[in-house]
This record gives sequence, structure tokens and C-alpha cells, in this order.
Amino acid sequence: MLPDPDAPIQTDRAAVLEGEFIAEFLGRSGYSTRSLHELPEDDARALMRDASVYASVRLAEVESRAHYIHEIHDVSRHSAS
Repeated sequence: MLPDPDAPIQTDRAAVLEGEFIAEFLGRSGYSTRSLHELPEDDARALMRDASVYASVRLAEVESRAHYIHEIHDVSRHSAS
């Protein structure tokens, strides 16, 4: 069975957020994903590597904060019982 073309596309939230963090890093460096082709290949690769590391760190931070918030809500829910 083929997917319904009118159904909303499911996206991986982490992947979307990772892309946003990469775009943020590149923007702060004066580039975008579209303008990377203007750089020599080694420079573009190094910049994307740095952007990927930045995105990974930020994703870990978001995940850590989300885990902490869930923990706080679980503790407050159990103590209110």
C-alpha cells in the first residue's frame, strides 16, 4: 500500500533540530548550507565537521534538560500523591 500523499509528513524532531543547530553555527561563521560550495572542499568539510560537533553538543544539552524536566515532574507528581 502506498502512503497517503495528503497525510502530513512525519519528521524526526532531533534531525530537524540538528539541522537548525548546524544552520546556526554556519550562520555565525558567515556561511549557509548553500554557500558552503564557495569554499575549498577541505575548508567546507572542516566547517561542516565543526558544525556537526556543535549540533551534537547542543542536542545532548537539549536531551539532558528534557530528561531533567521529566525527572522533576515525576518527583513532584509522586510527592503530591
